[in-house]
Formats: sequence, C-alpha cells, structure tokens
Amino acid sequence: MSQTAVHGGGTEPEFKLTSILVPLIAIITGIFMVILDTTAMNVALSKLVVDFKTDLPTIQWAVTGYMLASAAVIPLAGWLSDRFGAKNVFLTSVLLFTIASLLCATPNSAEMLIAFRILQGLGGGFVMPVAMAYVYRLSPPNKIGQVMGMLGVPILLAPAIGPILSGWLVEYHSWHWIFLINLPVGIFSFIFGLWKLPVVARKKVAGFDLPGMILGPIAFASLSYGITQGASGWTSDKALGGIIFGALALLVFVIIELRTKIPLLELRVFKSFDFSFSIFIQWVIQFCMFGAIFLLPQFLQQARGYGAFDTGLTLFPQAIASAIMMPVGGYLFDKIGVRWLVVIGLSLVSGAIFQYSHMTLLTERTDLILPLAMAGSGMGLMMMPINSHLIQKAPQDLVSRVTSLTSAMQQVISSFGVAIVVTILTSRVTTMITEQKLPVGTPADMHKSMLAVAPDAFGYTFKVMMIIAMCGIVLGFFVRRGKQAAHPEARADVALEGLH
Repeated sequence: MSQTAVHGGGTEPEFKLTSILVPLIAIITGIFMVILDTTAMNVALSKLVVDFKTDLPTIQWAVTGYMLASAAVIPLAGWLSDRFGAKNVFLTSVLLFTIASLLCATPNSAEMLIAFRILQGLGGGFVMPVAMAYVYRLSPPNKIGQVMGMLGVPILLAPAIGPILSGWLVEYHSWHWIFLINLPVGIFSFIFGLWKLPVVARKKVAGFDLPGMILGPIAFASLSYGITQGASGWTSDKALGGIIFGALALLVFVIIELRTKIPLLELRVFKSFDFSFSIFIQWVIQFCMFGAIFLLPQFLQQARGYGAFDTGLTLFPQAIASAIMMPVGGYLFDKIGVRWLVVIGLSLVSGAIFQYSHMTLLTERTDLILPLAMAGSGMGLMMMPINSHLIQKAPQDLVSRVTSLTSAMQQVISSFGVAIVVTILTSRVTTMITEQKLPVGTPADMHKSMLAVAPDAFGYTFKVMMIIAMCGIVLGFFVRRGKQAAHPEARADVALEGLH
C-alpha cells in the first residue's frame, strides 16, 4: 500500500533513512558506471592508436568528444527533470549510456568510436546533476548530509578503481571490455531503478527557454574545449577560439537568462551572498582536488616509469580513505554544518600536497600511503557537504536547476584546473631545462633532461596548488552554517510508493 505526503495541516509520514537505501542502489550504480568509464578511457588511448592505425590527436577526440557532449547537456538536466520527471530522465540517460557503451565496443574505425563516445557523453552528462537533485528530494531533512555522503562514495571511488580495472583489461585482455563491463551494471541500474525508484512529480514548466537551450550547451561546451586545449598552449587558435567563443556565448546566455521569466538555469541564486561565496569555495576545492588527482599519476608514470595498472594500485589508498570518510563527512554535516569540514578537509589536502611536493625519483609506493590517505580523507570530508550546503542555500523549488548549474560550472572548473596545472608544469620544465642548459637535441636527450628536472618541476607545481588550498582554508572560516529548516513542500512532490 502506498503512502503519500499530506499537504497543509495534515501530518507527514515518518521518513526514515533506511527507507531510501534500496532506491539509492539504482542511483549509485548508475553514477559509478558513468564515472568509472570516464576515467578508464584514458588508459586505453595508446592501445587504440595501434588497433585503429591512427594518431594520438585523432583518437584523443574519443575523450574530448565525450567531455564536450557531457558539458553540453548538463544545463538541460534541470529543465528536463522538471518537465518530464527526474525518474524518466535518469533512467533514459542510463539506458542511453548503456546502449552507447555496447556500440563503443563494436567500431572498426576511430571515427565510429568517436561518434559512439559522443552519444555516450550525451547520456552520461545527465546522470550526475539529475541524481543529486533526486537524492536531495528523497532525503529526510535531518539526514541530507548522510545520504549525500553515501552518494559521494562512487564519485571518489570510481576514479581510483577505473585505472586499475582498465589497465588490467587493456594489458591482459582487450580494450573492448572497458565498454562491455558497463552492460551488466547499466542493465541492473535501469531495471532496478524502474522497479524501485519512486516517482518525483513533474513540475508545471510554463515556458520554453529556446535561446537558453541553444546558448547554454554551446557556452559550456566551448569553454570546456578551449580550456582543455589551453593545456597544450593558451595562445593556440583552438584554445583562444574556444575560450573567446565560449565566453561570448556565456555572456549572451547570462543576459538572456536574467531577463527571461522561465530561465533554463536559475542564475538569480547568485544574488545570495552565502550561495555565491560557497560556490567560490567549491571551485577552490574542485581545483585542488582535480589538480592533485591528475598531477600525481603523471609524476608516477612520467618520472617514476609506472604503468597504468601499477599507478592505479598505488593511488588506491586515497580511494579507500575517501570511501571511509565520505559517510563521516555527511554525518558531521548534519550535526555541525559545512564550515569545519571545509577547513579540516582542505587542511588535510594541503598537508598531502605538501608531501607530494617533496617527491623524488627514489620515492616508493609505501612513501605515498600517508599523504594519499590524508588527501582521500580530506576529499571525503568536504566534497558532498559543500554540494549539500549549496543546495540548502538555494530556493527549494529550484533544486534541480541548481544542481544543473553547479554541475556545469564544476565541469568547466575541473577542465580549468587540469589545464592550469599542466601549463605551470610545462612552463617550469622548459625554464629549468633552459637555465641548466640541459641537452634537448634528440628525443633520448630530451627524455633524460625531463627526468632530471621532473622532481623539482612537479614539486614547484604542487607548491602552487598548496598555496591555493591554503587560501581556501582561510575562506572556509567565513562560511556561514546557515542550516535551514526543513522544507516539507520541497519533498511533498515525492510519491512515496515502495519507500515504506
């Protein structure tokens, strides 16, 4: 027998945390599949170059195309959820991603793989923002941190498992299995979600923001592309073209969104100082996290000569620490708010980055266990609490729009963080080789010279990141707890069938 929330003067049914654990399984498996595949693809690129008889810049579009497709659809997620229902959008995106995964395992040319990866990105881009809004609406008001913490486990665990699993599959089996392993996970998530996910009532969407639906995807996709190309050179035509075109599209998009009555993304939430300040801190966290997650594997592979599989195994303590601390961070968020979680989390990440900055060519796997555990613990403590805090700071009837907004911005900031880190590292390597007058005549000479300066160049880059993280610590002290009262009307649109 189903139960529904009673409006007005009635009483709401008791909402226990255990009542949504089963629906969460469908959401978590869907998220895990998408993020796992995103990180796994990078490991297979060199093998794909050989199998398709192509070059790296061409096959790199299998990664770039996916990223652009994901960035393009994220702004649409909130409107589609309001118009067609979050359950329908989530299940459709999981199904599209699963079908595209099957197609990605079958191509006989690089061009076909790129096309199928773009299709996969269209499905994958919806999953995260829709899932976050979905889980927030299903959560008991006093358990939001704990539930969002559980949702965050696959977000930090999948990037660590991805290189291990994909490295093993590519090295000992076939790259096709990187995509084929998505099939049982995707089918399970779809069927289980169809069966157990409750229905979130659709909202009446009074308008159709066509200009926003065109300009939003163009702006975020162009910015992501331009910033990604900036890693190879900020003055290149691709980097400048993408950034300038994306910035102009974003400017026009913002003007239109502020004037239209029914905007695609609700930018008016930035009028709240608490929201704007908190999202800026989220960007600092995002920059430090993704910069460290990207840079450390590069040191292990380029300077220490680790393979993808060994690199994944080395980084695994970070994933374990994140998985352990994520629920702890969620529990503490419900008790004390987000301020001290940001301060402590960024302090742990700063301490880890400081230790990374002192790595040498003699650094062993055991030397990294402590800093990796510190970094993972810090990320686990603050990642989902800051997301939950942002959602609480927004008007409750705009939750789906806010998760689309924050997810779109996170995509750009993550790309920006990686591109900036690569730029600093490359510039430092070039400067040190020039200052020390090291030989660069042949590829062998260049390789030796890069190895000679790698520890100092990586150390310098890590120190820049540490300074940014420490600035984030200072800002964290000024975050207001501002814990809002429960908004029963925000969750009254959840049909609680199957939850009790």
